[in-house]
Amino acid sequence: MLNHLFIFVGALFMVIRGSTAATIYASRLARGLRLPTYTVGFIVIAIISILPETFISLNAALSGIPAFGLGMLFGSNIADLSLIVAICVWYAGRSIKVESKILKNHAIYPFLLLLPLILGFNGHLSRMEGLALILAGGAFYYFAFQKKGGEEAHAHAGSARTRSKALGQLLISMAILLIGAHFTVTSASAIAEGLGVNPILIGMLVVGLGTTMPELFFSLQSLKKHDDSLAIGDLLGTVLADATIVVGLLALVSPFSFPQRIIYVTGAFMVLASFILFRFMRSGRTLSRREAWLLFFFWLAFVVVEFFAAT
Repeated sequence: MLNHLFIFVGALFMVIRGSTAATIYASRLARGLRLPTYTVGFIVIAIISILPETFISLNAALSGIPAFGLGMLFGSNIADLSLIVAICVWYAGRSIKVESKILKNHAIYPFLLLLPLILGFNGHLSRMEGLALILAGGAFYYFAFQKKGGEEAHAHAGSARTRSKALGQLLISMAILLIGAHFTVTSASAIAEGLGVNPILIGMLVVGLGTTMPELFFSLQSLKKHDDSLAIGDLLGTVLADATIVVGLLALVSPFSFPQRIIYVTGAFMVLASFILFRFMRSGRTLSRREAWLLFFFWLAFVVVEFFAAT
């Protein structure tokens, strides 16, 4: 049992370290290619940020416990939309400005998060439903990219050598992340069996929280530079990709059944978190410290409800 715990902590550290490094090097590569700021945050960095969730979910599916991956994805999304946003506001020490283009281009955002809940309402996700989720997420990213195509790009592109170095470091980081993801799933399952608890609970509350570290790191760095749009864009992009593309890949690789409680409880919390966050962002187009505390208490309520629902 103790050995599995050490392996789990080490593997989760590899996931966090590998994904955080991948985020940094992907950002450098994107800037070297002179991509627009918002595109870097919402599309490029968000895609890199979902790597830990993707690798862990696929490993869970191949290990025969795909519900572990689904619970982790929803748990991670809830943390991103509440706890991580709250930490960002506290770190900034001020209200975070929300640009009107974020609100305008994301009017259907909370409703897209409903899609995996609707398709999985019967406690099963098929390959066709997985494909539908991937197409929905891909379409959203495509139109978001098209709308941002006219934005001003970064003034200086990196040299070919700098871009090649960033690409190499990115690939190494992804390899570390992949290894960590494999051992995270196997050790978490062993720990859950030893404790007599549902591994889905560990996925939601422990692994899910660990996988939010890349977006937290990137958002804090963006806030340090007073780039609020980049910080919010990364978080929103990660959540949407997790709920559509990654869940879709999970079903596409291995159609699976899961406890409907994940939809009724965890999924409901995820959608509700998005509605609350967007309501706060529309109030004066800022996220205040008071709203950050409310988001934090919302996340605590989720943890308590999930714990009692699972036991």
